[in-house]
Amino acid sequence: MKAIVLREFGGPEVLKLEEIETPEPGPGEVLIRVHNVSVNLTLDTLVRRGLYPYKPSFPHVLGVDPTGEVVAVGPGVYRPVVGDRAAVHLHIRRPDCPPGREAEDAGDGLIGIHRWGGYAEYIAVPAENAFVVPDALSSADACVVMRHLPTARHMLHKKAELTDGEMILVMGAAGGLGSCCIQVAKRLGATVIGAAGADDRVAKGIEFGADYGVNYRSQNLAEEVMKLTDGKGVDVVAENIGDPDLFPAAFESLARFGRMVTAGAHGGGKVMLDISRLYLRRIRIIGTPGCDFSDIEWSMEAARDGSIRPPVIDRIMPLTEAVAAHRLIESRETVGKILLDPAA
Repeated sequence: MKAIVLREFGGPEVLKLEEIETPEPGPGEVLIRVHNVSVNLTLDTLVRRGLYPYKPSFPHVLGVDPTGEVVAVGPGVYRPVVGDRAAVHLHIRRPDCPPGREAEDAGDGLIGIHRWGGYAEYIAVPAENAFVVPDALSSADACVVMRHLPTARHMLHKKAELTDGEMILVMGAAGGLGSCCIQVAKRLGATVIGAAGADDRVAKGIEFGADYGVNYRSQNLAEEVMKLTDGKGVDVVAENIGDPDLFPAAFESLARFGRMVTAGAHGGGKVMLDISRLYLRRIRIIGTPGCDFSDIEWSMEAARDGSIRPPVIDRIMPLTEAVAAHRLIESRETVGKILLDPAA
C-alpha cells in the first residue's frame, strides 16, 4: 500500500510517500480502507517536528482520526462488519481501564502516535476503536466530527459541568473544536461568546450559534467579556489555544467560581497565570485530553440527526500532497479542516 512515512523529525519535507506492506488485522482488530484523515496542528505537525510530549518510534505513519470502509476483520470481531463505514477513535483502552475513563488514560497508546495512523491507504485498529458511521454522514464529515465533537462534549458536559442558563466564552470559535464547543454549549442551554482572531472568523462562530462575538486581536478580550456580562464575567471558558497573550485574557474573563477547561496548546503552551486571582475568585482550571466512548456515541447521533453541524472543511487533498497540506495548516491561513484522501 501507499503511505506517508516519517523517518525523522523535521519540517514538512521529511514526510515521504512510500510503498509499504499492507497490515493484516490481528485478534480483535479490523482493517479499514482509508477514505479521509485530517491534518492537525498539534497531533500531526508538532509530532512531526518532535515537539509533542509523546514521541513516536521510527518509521512512523501519522494520522489520528481516519475514516473509511472495513474490508477485513480479525479473529473474535463481531462488530463492525466488513462493508461498514467506520470512524477511528485515537485512544486505545487498556484492558484494566474502566469504561468512561478513556480520556484520562492513554492505555496502550494513541493511534497515529504510539502506533501507525491513517496517512495510508489502509490501517489496522482495535475493533472497539472503530465506530460505525451513520448513513446520513459522509466519510469526510465523520472524520471532522470524530476529531472534535466528542472532545467538545467531554470538555463542557463532563468536565466543566456547564449548565442551562450559564455563560461561556469559547476561544478559537471558527476552528474545529471551537465550533463544536459552541454547538454543545447551546445544546446545554448556555449563552455563548465566540472569540476569534479575525472578523470573518468571529462571523463564522456566530454562524455556528454563538450569541455574541469578540475579535481578540483587535479588541480587549477581558473588557469586552465584562461588558457583555454586566461586569460579572463568564461561568466557563473553553480554551484550546495556549497562547501566552490570549490565555491570561481568557482567564481574566472568568467570574467568581468560574471554570476554565482547556485542551490544546498550539499557540505555544507556556502562559503567565495570576495565582492570586485563581484562589481569591475560587477559579478551577481543568485540563482534559480527549473524550470517552459515550461521548463518541452521543456525537455520532447528534451528527446523524442534524442537530449539530460538522466543523468546516476547508479542502480535501490527495494523500500524495501531505507535505503541502502540512505547510498549509502551519501557515494558519485556512478556515476549517484540511483532510487527506488516499484515493484521490
